[in-house]
Amino acid sequence: MSGLGTPELIVIVVVIMLLFGGKKLPELMKGLGRGLKEFNDAKNSASGSLKE
Repeated sequence: MSGLGTPELIVIVVVIMLLFGGKKLPELMKGLGRGLKEFNDAKNSASGSLKE
């Protein structure tokens, strides 16, 4: 019973669209993508230094 299914994801997307509107959404997703990339880079860097 844990985890997010398709109906939950649809509700989340609709709520985000209502809160931020269509004009702000691309900027929000761009920022989220940058944040995830930086997080993955830091994670990989830390993982690499632990292996050494």
